[in-house]
Amino acid sequence: MAMKRIFILGSTGSIGINTLNVIERFPNKFKVVGLSAHNNCSLLISQIKKFNPKYIGIGYNGIDQVRQAVAPKAKHIFDVAHDLTTYVTQNDVDVVVIGLSGFAALKPFMASVKAGKTVAPANKEALIVAGHILMRAAKKNKAFVIPIDSEQSAIFQCLEGRDPSQLQRVLLTASGGSLKDVAASEFDKLGVDEILRHPRWHMGRKITVDSATLMNKGFEVIEAQRLFNLKADQIEVVVHPQAIIHSMVELKDTSIIAQLGVTDMRLPIQYALSYPERWASDLPRVDFFALQSLIFERPDEKKFPCLNLAKEVARKGGTYPCALVAADEEAVAAFLEKKIALSDIYRLNAKVIDQHRNISSPSLTQIFSVHEWAVQTARDLIKSGKFNKQYI
Repeated sequence: MAMKRIFILGSTGSIGINTLNVIERFPNKFKVVGLSAHNNCSLLISQIKKFNPKYIGIGYNGIDQVRQAVAPKAKHIFDVAHDLTTYVTQNDVDVVVIGLSGFAALKPFMASVKAGKTVAPANKEALIVAGHILMRAAKKNKAFVIPIDSEQSAIFQCLEGRDPSQLQRVLLTASGGSLKDVAASEFDKLGVDEILRHPRWHMGRKITVDSATLMNKGFEVIEAQRLFNLKADQIEVVVHPQAIIHSMVELKDTSIIAQLGVTDMRLPIQYALSYPERWASDLPRVDFFALQSLIFERPDEKKFPCLNLAKEVARKGGTYPCALVAADEEAVAAFLEKKIALSDIYRLNAKVIDQHRNISSPSLTQIFSVHEWAVQTARDLIKSGKFNKQYI
């Protein structure tokens, strides 16, 4: 197999760091041609010195610092906020790994698929708000989308090589998050640090809060819809605290195909980068004798109403998912800044969805407009502090 040339968006985050760890193990198979970060100049500089990428993206305020630190190695240093779409489409880029969080990933994701690249997204938001457009563009331009998110990677692997008409439903597993065994009455008594202690995964702050409220799992329902062209009712969430089964698919004859593995993001990342091949890994194996048993439970949607809200949005479609993504970004940010309580995240999201006027088949321009509206609406609600009591 020819050496793959990799561009990592968000190289200083957990996905980017794990991707570079995988690449380091296979120096004869991968070449890092691009790295980008938002504002972590010191880590980005160390990554540049180690991997010598041709394309380097950083926030505008960090450009001079990065240029001075890596000259004369630096060839193309650019403002990540404005020029990223130009560089991910270069001819010497084969695979674009999207480790960016939030809505900001949409433009480079779209540019990458239009350029026919292989895209390995760990980002949910771009697929949630515009997955129908992204996947259509990928098909048209012969781009390939291989998800890195562990649950979506599991579904991808279970469905690989199968006739889509054989699929009955998807069983999307959830660890349960940091609040699984905490009474709902105690949620707002917990501090931010306690909410951020995920029992299985080490992730960014925003996604860890979403995991605690099960909003992240609701987002994954919509993401799976987009990636695999499913109906919302074909996707069922199953709480599986051990996080050994990363997801399952049920075929029409009731057979269940599952993907199992250790809870380490390097596993789905390596699969996405090596696809269609599988390479040896130095990760630990699953020890079934130590596990002894695997637990499965139904999610408590009364305790975690964000999950039910996301599933309702999945069924409605249109621009509802975009409005929910935007509202949740603002709600979680406000919670992390201690402006609102954890339970207010659901109330705020539900209020924004209630006020939204849906567009059933939106264009990208309309999606950006809805996102802007939902962000402003959420900010106004946070500022006013008026959350409708019907959402308790």
